[in-house]
Formats: sequence, C-alpha cells, structure tokens
Amino acid sequence: MSGLPQGRELTAVSADGSRIHVEVFEPPDAGSGGGSLAGDAGAGAGGGPPDDGGRGRRPAVVLVHGWTCSLRFWAPQIRGLAADHRVIVYDQRGHGRSPLPGPGGYSTEALADDLEAVLTATLAPDEKAVLVGHSMGGMTLMAAAPRPVLRRHAAAVALCSTASSRLTAESLVLPLRPGRPRTRLTRLILGARFPLGPVTPVSKWLLRYGTMGPRCAPEAVTECARLVQACARPSRIGWAHVLDALDLDDSVRELRAPTAVLVGTADRLTPPVHARALAAALPDCVGLTELPGAGHMTPVEVPRAVTAAIRDLSTRHLGATEGAA
Repeated sequence: MSGLPQGRELTAVSADGSRIHVEVFEPPDAGSGGGSLAGDAGAGAGGGPPDDGGRGRRPAVVLVHGWTCSLRFWAPQIRGLAADHRVIVYDQRGHGRSPLPGPGGYSTEALADDLEAVLTATLAPDEKAVLVGHSMGGMTLMAAAPRPVLRRHAAAVALCSTASSRLTAESLVLPLRPGRPRTRLTRLILGARFPLGPVTPVSKWLLRYGTMGPRCAPEAVTECARLVQACARPSRIGWAHVLDALDLDDSVRELRAPTAVLVGTADRLTPPVHARALAAALPDCVGLTELPGAGHMTPVEVPRAVTAAIRDLSTRHLGATEGAA
C-alpha cells in the first residue's frame, strides 16, 4: 500500500472543533496543480473549492476508511482512480494524522459531523461525488444519510464490508455457536485494552484469521498489520464501544442515493448476512456483490474488484469515462 502519488493536504474542522486530516489526489493536469497544499476549512463556512460552474472538474470520489485504519488503507483505489478522478480521502478522528477526540467525541453522530466537514471543505456547493465507505466508513455514510449535505453531494454510494447493527451478535471471529456467550466474548476481544503491536508473525496470523481471507497476499497482510498496530489504543477502544452499541437500521432507510453493497464471502467481522440485510433495506440498492474468498479488508484483498465497482458507479452516475481499473 506504499507509493501513493503526491496529493494536496488540508484540514477540515468538524462541528466540535476536531481537526480532520484530508488529502486530495487528482490528475497532474488538474487545475489546482499537483503539489502539496496545507490549509484549513471550517465545517460551517462553506469552505469548499471555488465554484467554477463545473468547468474542468474531474469526477470526485470520497473514500472513508474503517476502524483502526487510516487513509492509506485506500492506496490501491487512490492509485487506480487518481489518473482521471479527484480522489478525496481523510483520516477518521483518532486515526492516522487526525488527533484523538476529546471527552464525548466517540459517536456515530461525530462520524457524520466529520464527513460533513470534509464534504464542505472539498466539494463545490453543487458538486456530486461517489461516496465509498469501508467497515466503520460505511457506518459513517449511514449515520450521515438523513443529513441534507449528504443528499446534496451523493451521486452514488458504495458500502464495503459493513453493517448497520448487531455487530458482535453476528460476528464469526470466534468459532462458537451463536448466542450470548459468543457475543460477550466477541465484545471483550474487540474492546481489549492490550496493545496490538509490534508486527510479528503471530500478530499477522491473528489479524489474517480475524479480518482477511485465506488467499490474501502476504504483503497485504503485513501492510494492514502496520496500519492497525499504528492506531492509538484510546481510539481503538473508544470506537470499539461505539461499534458494540451500533444501531443505524433507521438511517439505512434514509440513504436514498443509488447504493452498491460489497462483501467478502469469508468476512468474519461483518459476514454476508449484514450485506444482504443492507441490500434489502436500502431504498435504491443497485447491486449486492459477494466477493469469493475475500475477508473483511476487501479494498486491500481484492483491490481490482473494489476499484472497478467504484469506477462503474462513477461512470453511471457522474458520467465519467471508462478507464483502467
């Protein structure tokens, strides 16, 4: 997942003052240039890019990563899309280069606030984009579904390896029969306070078992292990409590944009039962794709398939031309 192209950097400021690190990757011939640019944009200040009336805009894709990862998780998609799209990625609060939130800063509403700040900072007022969320990133999109800003900017949505509720109850990480004992043990594991690092053969085996499919490339396992190990322990634990209590079932029914759902058939964290429930509940589901043999980390395990799905949404709903996936 190394070797990202050069991007522009900015900081979006969320509703509670949290500073969210954002990077934008776009073609070298884009009007804003290819260099690094640091700046600040407030959530309520209309701080998006200057509105050029749509002239010269590249189709925009916003990628939202999941629990214990960072924007670098999307490296395969950034490399696959940035040649002809404007790819916007950010570090969720408490992840990557976005600081830990203050007391009370862990909630699905906070995730939606941060997304709103990023969309306001990076998109013109009338601009549409394809919004893509993996795991907790998908939950971010669901949490923001009732908000006018998401309805204004979402041309289409992709939900990858995610769920709206019953995470610990449906998890298959532990090979036990469904029921309260398995749910309690899963809750303890996800919220465990012990450190996850350093990256060792044992830690990589555990990560691969819990989150990746059996045929995942070794280098992808190593890169994911580094991302997860780098997540600050307070953030990992704080978000684990949110995920344990997750209930976004009502918000799913508010997600009115055309939405594609993707899941790996070997996903133990958010198994296919969740994806099928999402597909049934969404007002405009445009496809449920079950990726054979893939685990939870679908954008990294099967990057071509995920990038192709995003590109297809862009082609159909933003009018982007077909390109190499």
